[in-house]
Amino acid sequence: MTEPREAGAPFSGRTAWAQGLTTPLREFLRTETGSALILLAATLAALAWANAGPSSYEAVWRTVLSIRLDGLDVSQDLRQWVNNGLMTFFFFVVGLEARREFDMGELRDRRRLVLPLVAGVGGMAVPVAIYLTVNAGSPSAHGWGAAMSTDTAFALGMLALFGSRFPARLRTYLLTVTVVDDLVALGVITIFYSERVVPAALLAAAGIFAVILLVRAAGVRRGLPYALLGAAAWVALLKSGVEPIVIGLAMGLLTYASPAARGDLARATDLFRLFREQPTPELARSASVGLASTISPNERLQQLYHPWVSYLVVPLFALSNAGVTISGEFLARALTSPITLGILLAYVVGKPVGVIGSSWLVTRLSRGRVRPPVGWAAVAAGGTIAGIGFTVSLLIATLAFDGPQLEEAKLGILTAALCAPLMTWAVHRVTTLLPKRLRIRALLGTAESIVDLAAPVDPDRDHVRGPQVAPVTVVEYGDFECPYCGQAEAVVRELLADLGDVRYVWRHLPLHDVHPYAQLAAEAAEAAAEQEAFWEMHDLLLDHQDELRIRDLIGYAGELGLDVERFRDSLRGHAGAARVAEDIDSADLSGVSGTPTFFINGRRHHGAYDIATLSAAVRAARARAALRT
Repeated sequence: MTEPREAGAPFSGRTAWAQGLTTPLREFLRTETGSALILLAATLAALAWANAGPSSYEAVWRTVLSIRLDGLDVSQDLRQWVNNGLMTFFFFVVGLEARREFDMGELRDRRRLVLPLVAGVGGMAVPVAIYLTVNAGSPSAHGWGAAMSTDTAFALGMLALFGSRFPARLRTYLLTVTVVDDLVALGVITIFYSERVVPAALLAAAGIFAVILLVRAAGVRRGLPYALLGAAAWVALLKSGVEPIVIGLAMGLLTYASPAARGDLARATDLFRLFREQPTPELARSASVGLASTISPNERLQQLYHPWVSYLVVPLFALSNAGVTISGEFLARALTSPITLGILLAYVVGKPVGVIGSSWLVTRLSRGRVRPPVGWAAVAAGGTIAGIGFTVSLLIATLAFDGPQLEEAKLGILTAALCAPLMTWAVHRVTTLLPKRLRIRALLGTAESIVDLAAPVDPDRDHVRGPQVAPVTVVEYGDFECPYCGQAEAVVRELLADLGDVRYVWRHLPLHDVHPYAQLAAEAAEAAAEQEAFWEMHDLLLDHQDELRIRDLIGYAGELGLDVERFRDSLRGHAGAARVAEDIDSADLSGVSGTPTFFINGRRHHGAYDIATLSAAVRAARARAALRT
């Protein structure tokens, strides 16, 4: 989508989608990268505080905070308010991300659900089995839930610190696996680690949730009714003895995700134009609501809550729970404790074995029809980094243990979180020793990508620049009046000059509501195509984006040596309108609403379209194509 910029401002090389409406997955990962360091700092601060002043550390977090409202009394200490109050927002974001993956991500192809589901369950079952083996016959065996769940935020954040050493699709695969992990973990908390259940309060919570479903079915989009009903359900669950954080996950899963529709964007543009003509408070509100409504509730809420969760809620959780008073006596006891050893082995050994083994088993049983989207070295890296079981593991440990046992569990969790990145680094170092072709296969794999481009490229119909048959095809949906398309054109030309085995396709997507001459320019390109001069006209139009009136277009036809009368007749009769409409329809089917939008071998390219980023994406697509052949 285009957006205005100041004259003379430097071009960032990023689409407006990347600038302001980045995909939830990319925004999720970008936030986790920074928040991992904040989380680490909070953990170190908790350890320092607990060892410098253990009495003050416990005194602060055991301070009781009560809320009384018309006879309703909710009373907990600060640690409990963090663990089952603020952490509700953590699981709300987890639910939002899970729903986004089902609606717009890898899991929208339901066949792809099998592998992350099995890998997620296997990555929990093997660690639990190891913990139970180490703690067999001991009362500490009931704490098995603290040895199974990956910290999605911390693991993805640490993985992002490895940069391009592992393929970007590993992050997507790990995210889908850990979403399953979080869902199962929350079920375990609800079923096995809730207090004595009070049936009346639980029925009240179920009734409130039924009202939430009815409100959603009625199409209510405002957040206030959901916030009030969610808070009421949280209190009811707290009173029932069931961990109330489950309501956060449920609310997140109910929040649908969808790409911005061109029709909604056009209506938002009309509302803004009304405000521009008459800037009144009423029209300002209408324009604001119209703009917000173009983005799905899932994306809006992720953008709102995810930074707060990453930079405040989770670090506060670490600060309140990670404090362990370390002494020689404690270390001597913990190093022989079945709780510490069970958790450490579960994460350091069980997680990689569970994730890698489950992925391999599904691939083998399906005879390769279902396989990871990355190579086995990348899967191994995902398995090792999944050994970071920080947030949910600490949460379950506080429910399962207390006193010295809780301290021993915390040490095992913290030690595993330290070992997991080191093991991932070791996987990287071993992979770099492989021969180049084998290394590429080990990292990228040979699985087919999910195809985002609804209408496949047809050389007999599409406008193709470059070889007719090539390992990589780049499709751009563009608008001749869009300034970002004009800026991207220089990058595309450089890309085609540097990489001779790339096939480039232009498809029309004139944004009528913001670019009044875009439709006419697209039809002019089609009129030139009738005289075998599409690309010559294409280049001229993008070089003269501010001069697209009909007299300008006719002048370009003469400059190119075309039959001007024939060109003029074609424009007057709108001969190319049907062809442009076909491209617009295919854009709608592919979920394209802004320009420029690129697809590389059928996969939508998100983010920057500078030469370095596009070249890297093309080279990765070429490497995957070479492996498949």
